[in-house]
Formats: sequence, C-alpha cells, structure tokens
Amino acid sequence: MALQESERKLERGDRAPDFSLPRADGGTYALADVADREALLIAFTCNHCPYAKAKIDALNGIAADYDAVAVVGINPNDAEQYPDDSFEEMQRVVEDGTVRYDAYLRDESQDVARAYGATCTPDPFLFANGGGEDGDDGSTADFRLAYHGRLDDATGPDEEPSGEPGFEMRAAIDRVLAGEAVDDEFRPSRGCSIKWK
Repeated sequence: MALQESERKLERGDRAPDFSLPRADGGTYALADVADREALLIAFTCNHCPYAKAKIDALNGIAADYDAVAVVGINPNDAEQYPDDSFEEMQRVVEDGTVRYDAYLRDESQDVARAYGATCTPDPFLFANGGGEDGDDGSTADFRLAYHGRLDDATGPDEEPSGEPGFEMRAAIDRVLAGEAVDDEFRPSRGCSIKWK
C-alpha cells in the first residue's frame, strides 16, 4: 500500500470531464444521467484500500440524506494487480448492500481518473450544476467544480472524524445547494495510490 494525498488538476469552476462508464448494477452511467440534480459528488474509490473502505459509510450517508446530489463512486484500479477491485467484486458489494450510493462505476481504461487528476482512493470531487448548455449530449447539465478535497478530518482508516462522517463535504454540499460559493482551502484527501496499469 502506497500512501498518497490528492493533488489538484481541476480548478474551481472547471467543467466536469464527461464520461460514460459501466455501472456495477447494470447499464452505463454518464453525466447526462444526472442533469436534473443540483450537485454531483464523484469519489474515485475502490474495494481493497482501507482508506476507501473507511469512507463507504460517509458516502452512503450523503447519498441517503441529499436527494439533490448524485453520489457516484468510480473505481479506476488495475484489477489484474488487485483482484478485489474487479468488476465482479464491485457488483458483489453493490448487491450485498455495502455500497448504497447512486452508482458505482468501473473506469477500466483509467482515462476518467486521469481526466479528473485523481491520485488516491478515496479522492472526492464536488460539482455544482449551473444548468447551462452542455451541447454535445443535449442535456442541460453544466457541472462545475465547487470543491475538491477530503470528506472529513479522519485521515486514517482507524480514525474517527471529529463530527458526523463526511461533515466537511456535507458543509460544502450545503453551501452549493444554497447557491453559495465554497471557498474552503484545499484539504487533500489521503489514501492508497491509484493502481495504474
């Protein structure tokens, strides 16, 4: 396990790179599928990393509590090196109810992780939907980066956050939904490095 902190590639206001990826519960999933949501939380994550596993409950909780926010996990890890991150194992954790957020997606090519500048698991990105013209897909989704950083202040898999799990991200979500800017300083997430091919 190589410990890694998230790094910044996308800046506030940058548009979310588009994607269409297979989802663990069947079909595919793209930005256009959540054009009706006010916000989008994408977390690059996986099955095997203890840091990522420690944040599943926080992501599940955010998905349960915020109908206006799409919560999406994207697993980019090389499943040949790490079989626990295979699509079949992703399907298992969705089927058994471990993962209960809106979608858990497989980034087999790792192109989406590279486009977002993801470096570790988990690596969360919060986007606000401005409802502008997207153009290519005909939707009105215009997801712009509002905040990139950790979910809460528990930076190790055995640590407890000082507030509700995911409380820092929840505060950012609340501001996005209120139409306010999120001007928090960048607090990097920490976890296992993405397992590049």
